[in-house]
Amino acid sequence: MTRLPKILVLTAVLMSSGSCLSQGQLQPPAFDVLIKGGTVYDGAGGEPRRLDIAIRGDRTVGIGTLTKARANTVVDATGLVVAPGFINMLSHSEASLIVDGRSMSELKQGVTTQIFGEGSMGPLTPEMKARRIAQQGDIKYEITWTTLAEYLTYLEKRGISQNVASFIGAPTLREYVIGLEDKAPTPEQLDEMRELVRQEMEAGALGITTALIYPPATFAKTDELIELSKVAAKYKGKYIAHIRSEADRLTEAVDETIRISREAGLPAEIYHLKASGRENWSKLDRVLARIEEARRNGLQISADMYTYTAGATGLNSSMPPWVYDGGSDAAYRRLQDTETRKKIAEAMRVPSDSWENLYMLAGSPDRILLVGFKSEALKPLTGKTLAEVARMRGKDPVETIMDLVLEDRSRIATVYFMMDEENVKKQIRQPWVSFGSDAASMAPEGVFLKSSTHPRAYGNFARLLGKYVREEKVIPLTEAVRRLSGLPATNLGLDHRGFLEPGMFADVVVFDPNTIADVANYERPQQYSVGVKHVFVNGVQVLRDGEHTGAKPGRALWGPGKTRQ
Repeated sequence: MTRLPKILVLTAVLMSSGSCLSQGQLQPPAFDVLIKGGTVYDGAGGEPRRLDIAIRGDRTVGIGTLTKARANTVVDATGLVVAPGFINMLSHSEASLIVDGRSMSELKQGVTTQIFGEGSMGPLTPEMKARRIAQQGDIKYEITWTTLAEYLTYLEKRGISQNVASFIGAPTLREYVIGLEDKAPTPEQLDEMRELVRQEMEAGALGITTALIYPPATFAKTDELIELSKVAAKYKGKYIAHIRSEADRLTEAVDETIRISREAGLPAEIYHLKASGRENWSKLDRVLARIEEARRNGLQISADMYTYTAGATGLNSSMPPWVYDGGSDAAYRRLQDTETRKKIAEAMRVPSDSWENLYMLAGSPDRILLVGFKSEALKPLTGKTLAEVARMRGKDPVETIMDLVLEDRSRIATVYFMMDEENVKKQIRQPWVSFGSDAASMAPEGVFLKSSTHPRAYGNFARLLGKYVREEKVIPLTEAVRRLSGLPATNLGLDHRGFLEPGMFADVVVFDPNTIADVANYERPQQYSVGVKHVFVNGVQVLRDGEHTGAKPGRALWGPGKTRQ
């Protein structure tokens, strides 16, 4: 991201304060928006100051004591914090924004930009489109795009209240070229994947992403990821990943990420940094030390996280990846075969360092919460633990997992309690860690009430500012704002985003530092956070006194390597 020289900032502030002459007279300038009297946090870690913010069009054009300024809209921010809009480093709102572009659960936490990852909405073949339509659950939509860039443009034209950007999914490329089978690409196939990376990077993708515990991503070897990342590196891209293990082989997975960064020559980020499973909690210190060493050696390694001790993914992640070799239909056939089913059950009941067994990592079926089914017949089980459902059915938990996945013909959204609270705080303290919800943006209404969710969808960012900043003082507010705005914007190379300075795009959040808090919990996750008063996106107010204005000024944002329209 291009930062403005200080001389330009000073000039802009002076002009905004009415200190410029126009035709020989002192003329107080007219702005579109004036945010007055708030305590301004710049996103760069600078000391907070009580200042006024002036917005004209889609830009912040003045910061200072603007006593003579006038504007069409004046916001009294006395006693409130004024900060750059927050950036969600890992959003899964790709589908939810199609049916509800307001993004209420995130706007009410101050999020103004969502970054998509762990896969991508393009490029797609006709067969991939058909598979995705067949796998849709509560949210139904047509797929009218083919490339990733076309999807982002589709969202912008449809109308969204936040900005969006995306990485290219390495598993998406693998499915496009190779299919869903566990096999290495031929030299010709690898060249085709490289060409797809080039096309999407030139169209504005942020880099390469993957999620290495899920098929078909898990079938990719390190060398394949390095080759794709080398292409992204030519366009100032980044590699970002749900690493190959967050548990028994956590340190090895971090080492793989560092290797990809070093050999491909690009920055790398670890999605939702964590140590899963009680026996692995002590590994976090080693992981942090490895990352610090890599950073001292000149590599740009960073991470993001969510502020909870439970993760969420599919119930099918309790089964070994080979079950999904060939895709979902192949998995359902295996689950129906008596002998294969026995092998699957045997693998699920024992710890393994060759795959991420979430059933074992949770430690107990009481610590596995079922929150989303595709089948109407199974929806009454929403909100129950695996242990409860197993007792209801008179079967053991492993058999119940296989039965449910086969019956629902879906991954079944599931919450796993696996992490340590002290480790959460330790991660928050790291200056290179930003934040991502790892969830879709929602509203407690309509289609979103057909399933439950993880509370991080409604509370991840407010929880940081309320629980960990104000109440527990894990990090100061100045540092929290930097990590929610300036740090991720800089890491991603977003153009003129992430900071409150003249010339920057006017993505701004105004919140009460004394009341901001998460309300959502595991029993009642669909509850809005509190404390955010006003949100502006590209200079347009989308949240006023906590209520949506109806405006949808969000834009598709592009990576620094974009070369074509």
